[in-house]
Amino acid sequence: MSEATNTILIDDIVAAQMAELFSALGDTSRIRIISALTVSEMNVGELAKLAGISHSAVSHHMRHLRQMRLVRARKDGRHVYYQLDDEHINDLFRCGLEHVVHG
Repeated sequence: MSEATNTILIDDIVAAQMAELFSALGDTSRIRIISALTVSEMNVGELAKLAGISHSAVSHHMRHLRQMRLVRARKDGRHVYYQLDDEHINDLFRCGLEHVVHG
């Protein structure tokens, strides 16, 4: 069997969605936010402190990450807590980190 027959072909819509996903991950602040969320859910203040950026910048990133279904929010009184949307996001982050660290 040739290598070409083992290739997964995707249509333009799926290719565009994947490009948008990887684009969303193409920001160092968003990567630091996702890294923090692999440990536990956090609110904007906690994420701002860990990522070293302003609360408004975190809120902006969280809005984008929610639109991409990478994170989800849970409201508790006046605070909104964020967590990774599902285990796929954690896996994607871990695979990327392993690739970068170990080559």
